[in-house]
Amino acid sequence: MAERLEVLKTYKTYVGGKFPRSESDRTYRVTNPKGTHIANACRCTRKDLRDAVVAARTAFGDWSNRSAYNRGQVLYRIAEMLEGRKEQFVKELELAGVKEKDARVEVHTAIDRLIYFAGWTDKISQVFGTVNPVASAHFNFSSPEATGVVGIIAPDKNPLLSAISMIAPVIASGNTCIIVSSETNPLPAVSFGEVLHASDVPGGVINILTGYRSEMVDSLSSHKDVNAIFNSIEEPETRKLIDENASISVKRTSHYSPDDWFAVEHENPYLVLEFMETKTTWHPVGF
Repeated sequence: MAERLEVLKTYKTYVGGKFPRSESDRTYRVTNPKGTHIANACRCTRKDLRDAVVAARTAFGDWSNRSAYNRGQVLYRIAEMLEGRKEQFVKELELAGVKEKDARVEVHTAIDRLIYFAGWTDKISQVFGTVNPVASAHFNFSSPEATGVVGIIAPDKNPLLSAISMIAPVIASGNTCIIVSSETNPLPAVSFGEVLHASDVPGGVINILTGYRSEMVDSLSSHKDVNAIFNSIEEPETRKLIDENASISVKRTSHYSPDDWFAVEHENPYLVLEFMETKTTWHPVGF
């Protein structure tokens, strides 16, 4: 009997709550550290990125207007669904060369991080909002609210944990996002789209793209309907490009590249506040 050839999976993107292929129909080979071909991933283009921005902008109104408590419920539901499929993610990390013990720790930490940020959704306004003293006969309130559409550029290191660590604080406050996942190991991120699809996340709140960063970072950081960039790539040329493009439309930019994604410092409410704007309201006394 002839030896059977394994059917390698071609991973799709996750945009607007659906799983489209790249509009170019191009894919690229995903390999493990030994160079073994383990899967195929979509090689997204500027058109795919523009479609993702449209989906994120469309979803922003509903998501940002939901109660903070409901957003917390949705984040917790994502953690529940990821818990139920953790063995799949352990195997995908192993496929990319991660030891089983390390893969299991990464998946468990990712689940716990979702739960952490789920707990902050209805506390951010209470902790960071203020009642301001003013000289006139007014009440003056300052409260944080979502910035808008956030572009996330994820690293190659710890592809599941790093992606979730960047997505969770962004959507917790009511933002929507487009994430350019790990170029060398996109499998956990795009499989995370399957988790999102089976949870309560509205389509378009989280959009996941794969491909070469060199073909997407310029378009993402220069897109005028993207309000902020959350970048974890350390190359000076990439950061310079992002800063220059962001300055054109005055985007909020955060460069974030920790050495250890497992560190407790990533469970930090200031990461949620990083992508919020402060709204100040005046109200006359006596009315």
